[in-house]
Amino acid sequence: MSSPPPVVVFPDAELVAVTILRAALAAGTNIGTEWPPNLTEKVTAGVVSVTRGGGAEIQRDVTEDVTLDVDVLAATKKQAHDLAQLVRGHLRAAEGRTLSAPGSSVDGTQIYAVTGISLIWLPYTPNAETAPIPRYVLVMQMSLRARPVVP
Repeated sequence: MSSPPPVVVFPDAELVAVTILRAALAAGTNIGTEWPPNLTEKVTAGVVSVTRGGGAEIQRDVTEDVTLDVDVLAATKKQAHDLAQLVRGHLRAAEGRTLSAPGSSVDGTQIYAVTGISLIWLPYTPNAETAPIPRYVLVMQMSLRARPVVP
């Protein structure tokens, strides 16, 4: 009788990106997986919000390619652009690394590849009485290795 296939899990790609960015970007930058409350107060230091946009298993039980949508908001268009470029650069620099995040569920995650897909200008208007908030949307793709679940 053959043994059952192993149970494997893929790492939380949003948390992988947030962990990388929190270690790399300036203190005070709001980095998370959702826009923070009181958004208009936080844009001065910059806001980076990472959301999983989709993905698929590429090599069964081994790798998954995940698309990440990264909203980057700031006080000015230049600040938002510069921050988006830093985000893209730091995520690209993670290619080939094994993530070190002791105590985190993403510790030991292997990042095989990181690709920039697009960067678009998409200002956010909270309501009709408010000036638009400078915003770029960066789309990235990461190839992450699965890990077996140890019973």
